[in-house]
Amino acid sequence: MSLDNLFAQLDGHLSGEEKQGPPVELWNPEYCGEINLQIKQNGDWFYMGTPFKRLSLVKLFASVLKKEGDEFFLVTPVEKVKIQVEDSPFLITRWEWQGGEPHSDLLLATNLGDELVLSEHHPLRLDGEGNIYITVRRNLEAKVHRNVYYQWVEAAQEVATNGCTSLFMHSQGRGYEIGRY
Repeated sequence: MSLDNLFAQLDGHLSGEEKQGPPVELWNPEYCGEINLQIKQNGDWFYMGTPFKRLSLVKLFASVLKKEGDEFFLVTPVEKVKIQVEDSPFLITRWEWQGGEPHSDLLLATNLGDELVLSEHHPLRLDGEGNIYITVRRNLEAKVHRNVYYQWVEAAQEVATNGCTSLFMHSQGRGYEIGRY
């Protein structure tokens, strides 16, 4: 499977109007092997060792990204190709209080321009190493960028529990633990 072939298939099946992207979870195409496409830990996309220069192309491929178990695939209605993802396919690079008030809804943005509100539909996951991930869509997550994390530590509410202090960010009336000390 070539990148040009995949692009041609996607170009014919997608409309730019779909906010959540195409229904890849409904597509069950034949597996066609692996393509030399990699998403680095810093969010950069590479094809055969060369970085993508066009953000529009990255967004197009990201719209048909699917995770099955621990593996990632680009899918069209007729083909499915495996790609490599070093950590998570997206990064949370910006945030703000929606409405400007602390403890109101927490509006997040990814490195590809997706916007979402931290909520039960876009929950936060804290891994064992202290990394924070937010579900963007389906079962695809964005890792919270280190700069955002440090800003959250400054803005977080401290809550003392069981001999330690937990840090919480609030959104949609719910507290999300981002760390403890």
